[in-house]
Amino acid sequence: MAEKPTILTKTTVSKSRLFRIEALEIEFSNGERRNYERLARSNSDTSAVLIVPMLDAETVLLIREYSAGVHRYELGLPKGKTDCGESFLEAANRELKEEVGYGARSLHHLSSFSIAPSYLEHMTEIVIAQDLYEERLIGDEPEELEVIPWKLNQINALLATGECTEARSIAALFMTLEYFKNRG
Repeated sequence: MAEKPTILTKTTVSKSRLFRIEALEIEFSNGERRNYERLARSNSDTSAVLIVPMLDAETVLLIREYSAGVHRYELGLPKGKTDCGESFLEAANRELKEEVGYGARSLHHLSSFSIAPSYLEHMTEIVIAQDLYEERLIGDEPEELEVIPWKLNQINALLATGECTEARSIAALFMTLEYFKNRG
């Protein structure tokens, strides 16, 4: 494996409330230099969580939420950012309460995902939530989210609806299905 390249310069090109666009000058171990751009987090202390809430051993709770990027409502898993001073497991339980109306007595870190590692600094922690209990917190959603129970073993039927297209949700659902199969 080649030695990791060296970042020679890092310059902020543009900034929004969520991201910074950074220009990077990189030098590789063979002396080659390249310029890259990436979306960096505005606050390097925050990460994101995506929660797989299991109502029971066979049923996952999905949410229907407006997605501005594709300008339509999507079925997917609850998600959100980790607030300052909050662990990603605490964030997962808070987001679950805000978006689904349940808390979890059991949280399991399943995996970490990147979306587009060549261009995004962003990572998402995937958490399975079990032993749910009703509890609602006020969140930052502009409207109440619809909660849809779905049989975990019916992921292909979910995909066939065309309403669930987010890669992180799809991957997390399949990984959760495999996780439970392997647990016996």
